[in-house]
Amino acid sequence: MQREPPKFPCEIDTELDRISSLPGHVLGQILSLLPIRDAVRTSALKRKWRYKWSQIPHIVFDSQGISISSQDQTTIKNKLVNIIDHILLLHNGPIYKFKLSHCDLLGVSDIDRWILHLSRGSTKEFVLEIWKGQQYKLPSCLFSFKNLVYLELFNCLLKPPLAFKGFRNLKNLDLQHVTLAQEVFEKLISSCAMLERLTLINFDGFTHLNINAPNLQFFDVEGVFDDVSFENTFVLALVSIGLYVNVKNDQNVSYGSSSKLLRFFVNLPHVRRLEIQSYFLKVISPPTLSIVHQSPLKF
Repeated sequence: MQREPPKFPCEIDTELDRISSLPGHVLGQILSLLPIRDAVRTSALKRKWRYKWSQIPHIVFDSQGISISSQDQTTIKNKLVNIIDHILLLHNGPIYKFKLSHCDLLGVSDIDRWILHLSRGSTKEFVLEIWKGQQYKLPSCLFSFKNLVYLELFNCLLKPPLAFKGFRNLKNLDLQHVTLAQEVFEKLISSCAMLERLTLINFDGFTHLNINAPNLQFFDVEGVFDDVSFENTFVLALVSIGLYVNVKNDQNVSYGSSSKLLRFFVNLPHVRRLEIQSYFLKVISPPTLSIVHQSPLKF
């Protein structure tokens, strides 16, 4: 039997490292699935991998991707800012998705700089979740994103500039624990003509929900509000509504004073699925009807 010639180390490495021989776009997809910390660390593998991560189009800064072992808030803040600054500085290519949702990050002024940097690019999906401290006031440059399709904000204050004309490509808007004025909300919704999904949870600054969205298909709302009205929502098919009240004012809410909420149903001719939280049922029901079911009802 003839023996095979011995393989040199470089040949063995070539056989074992089949991942490096994959097409560039496939490597990019693999890196996009890794936490940002692990994606950056691939630069240490070999020369071909060096700074390969800098071209990934999806960047997520969360507690899984960035772990800092410290109890000092100042130390955590400085390390987080340095890491994000470093990654954005070295990144070489379009950023289509940017998510900042680290449980230890406050609404620091550095976020303004990052948003300004992204506003000059092609970002389509932007997520900002501030889990600690006061609401973060969004800078005006956020409203200059031209390609935005998905926007999710948590614990933020919105005040668009007067010249703001809406996100013309926005299809999904998710606002939770946000503050914005009544006129700002109405202008924001009506100026996003492509909007298909709208989520409003625990909002502040207005109590009348006037929805003007011709392409809206999904609407989820939870909070303290007095009225809901729809205009040009002929394709709205999935609706979930939950009404919260101040317990002290619960006795002041009567069927007569809240009967305008009945219009909520009148404007939903094409709804296929409707989920209603129990208190909303209590408000719109006659006084003689007792409702004790506390979980959401689905129709």
